[in-house]
Formats: sequence, C-alpha cells, structure tokens
Amino acid sequence: MGAYSYRALNQSGKTVKGILEGDSERQVRAQLRAKNLKPLEVSDAGMRARVTTTGESKGFTWFKTTPKLKPRDLSLITRQLASLISSGLPLDEALQASAKQAQKQSIKQVVLQIRTKVLEGFSLAQALSEHPNSFDDMYRAMVRAGESSGFLGPVLDRLAEHTLNSQQLKARLKTAMIYPIALLVLSLAVIIGLMAFVVPDLVKLFAHSSRELPFLTRALIGTSDFIVGYGIWVLAAGAGAVYGIKRLLKNERRLRRWHQIQLRLPVIGNVVNQSNSARFASTLSLLMSSGVPLLQALRIAGQVMTNRVLQDACEQIANQVHEGTALNRAMEKADCFPPLLVQMVASGETNGTLPTQLEHAARDQQRELEMVLAVSLGLMEPATIVFMGGAVLVIVLAILQPIFEMNQMVG
Repeated sequence: MGAYSYRALNQSGKTVKGILEGDSERQVRAQLRAKNLKPLEVSDAGMRARVTTTGESKGFTWFKTTPKLKPRDLSLITRQLASLISSGLPLDEALQASAKQAQKQSIKQVVLQIRTKVLEGFSLAQALSEHPNSFDDMYRAMVRAGESSGFLGPVLDRLAEHTLNSQQLKARLKTAMIYPIALLVLSLAVIIGLMAFVVPDLVKLFAHSSRELPFLTRALIGTSDFIVGYGIWVLAAGAGAVYGIKRLLKNERRLRRWHQIQLRLPVIGNVVNQSNSARFASTLSLLMSSGVPLLQALRIAGQVMTNRVLQDACEQIANQVHEGTALNRAMEKADCFPPLLVQMVASGETNGTLPTQLEHAARDQQRELEMVLAVSLGLMEPATIVFMGGAVLVIVLAILQPIFEMNQMVG
C-alpha cells in the first residue's frame, strides 16, 4: 500500500487536493468516486506520475517529492508518535493516525511515505533515511537506537523535547534581533533619503554664492551627488559582491579558511564557538542517553556543528577516543572547546554520568550564548541611535554653517 496525491472536483465543481493510501492508482480513483469526487489527477506521492481520469499516463517526471518539515512540524509529529507508540499502538497504525491528524498536506505526504516503507518491511530509521532534509543523522541514529533497545517511545519523547527546545532557542534569538536590525535599517534609510532627496534641494540656496563653501558643506554636497548618481550601481555592486562571496565559499578550502577567521574574530568568534559547543554537547548527551555508542555519537555530534574547523577537531577527538584516549583529554588536546565543557566531561567520565553532565554543560553554554547575544544586541541599539543622531547632526551643521557665515557678512 502506497501514498497517492490527488486533485479532484467535488459536487459543487471546486477543485480539492489531498493524499490517500491505496494499493494502486486505480484503487485511489475508485475511493475518490466513492466519495462523490471526480478525479482529475492522481500521482504517486513518492514518484510523480501524472494520470488522467481515463487512466492514461501523461508522462513521468522522475524525481522524488520529499517536502522538508519545519522544526515546529517535526516536533509535533515526533510528540504524536511518541504518545501513540508509548500507549501500545503498532508503528504503522501510529503513523496512519499521525497522518490523519496532520492539517498540512506536506506533513501527511511525508508520514504516509514513511508508513509505506514500514509496511514494506523497512525499519523506521531506514524509512526516515528517505527524507534526509527532514530527519537528520542525529534523529535517525536515535530512532535506530530506540528500535534496537525496544524503547522507541521514550526515545521519540526525548527527540520531541530536544526539537522543541532548539526551536524555542532560535525563536528567542530571532525575536531579540528584530528590533536592533529594524532600527539600523530604518536609520540607514532615513540618512540615505535625506542625502538623496532633501539635501539636493537645500544646497540650491548656495548655488549662486560667490564665496567658497565650508569644507563640511562641500563634503555633504559631494556625498549627496555620489548617492544620487551612483547609488543604484553601489547597491548592484554590493549584491554582486555578496553573490560572489557565496560562490567563492562553496570551495571547501576557502570555506575552511573563512571558518578559521571566524573563530579569531573578537565577538563573533566567541558566539560561533559557544553555539557550536552547545549544539555538540546537547547532541552528544541526547545520543548517549538513548543508547548510541560513544564513537558513533561523537561523529554524528560533529556533523551537526556548522564550523568546519570544529568539525575536523571533533573527528580527531573521535579517532583519539577510538585509540583509547579519554574523551576529556582528547577535547583538551583539541583546544577549541570551552574549558567548562571539558571539565564537565571529565567529571562525567569520572562519575559515570557523562550524558547528564553533557546536558548540564549544554544548558550552561546556551545560557552564556544568550547572555553574550543579549549584551551585544543591547549595545547595538544605543550605538545605532547615536550613529543616526550624529549623521543628522552633521547634515544639519553642513547646511547651517554657510547660512551663519552669510548672516555674519550681512551684520
């Protein structure tokens, strides 16, 4: 039994879309007619194959339609599956119930595709591997460990909690960044608007003056002329530079070099290190508490880090642990993780509570990261206001200075 997406006409002549399960496209069309729907198009939810109402194929588009689940949808689906499986419901029925409760067609499509694989005899982790954009390596490794140990429900519950916490942290950071960024953009827009539209009209007052204008006024006029004449080209050049940098950073060597520079920057380097360390500790704790072996957990935790230099360090740590080195000594030798995290790991290895200590360390790193970002964003707001006020003050002085000189001459 597979999942099929359809497009049909209801009794009032409106087009409706959805997803149904069936053994074949013919059976799905029969289900639609039984619901008083006239099928217009039926296609395999996994492989697009357009089929007309007469049953003739109109061609195949050989690519898989695998929509990516958003973090909020992923957390919801994981929570539902955890509750249903923990209550004793078989996996295929739990997937079917989750698909029926899903309000978005993309979620229903993904869940039904997974259920189809499960019904074909694949494990849940193998079925999830068909959707790597929605279920990353950490997610699949935890599901695989849960299936092997027979504790899939509790493991999914941990995954749902982890996904929800990650989503809430990202939401808090985005919310905190909205106001200072909006203030900065508005300030730049106001200053550019003054220079492009207001200043040219005001400086016409001095166009017929025989006296030499003050330096500040001449600089203001030059800047205004440059913005009016070349502003569009500067914007185009900036957009081209951004595009070119992105293209250059697709090269692995250049990207690695840029990540090295990131770690050496005064404030940005600390933020990058803290965020990656928190992600590493949280992932490693989650994997180990779910029964994933340490070496496999280390390699997966390294993959979730966004900095190539830290990824390489994590791979070296995994190799040293494989050779028999203690985890805390390998991390200390790498010299790229916060000392507090290394100390917590050493304490966990000594007491046999490594997953718990890693979880505490991840929370501490997240709190410290939030504090650093809060201070940085808090300083950004007054700095933006001072910058805008200073720019407006310079514009006003540049306009008033020749007027004052003219008044002194008249007096």
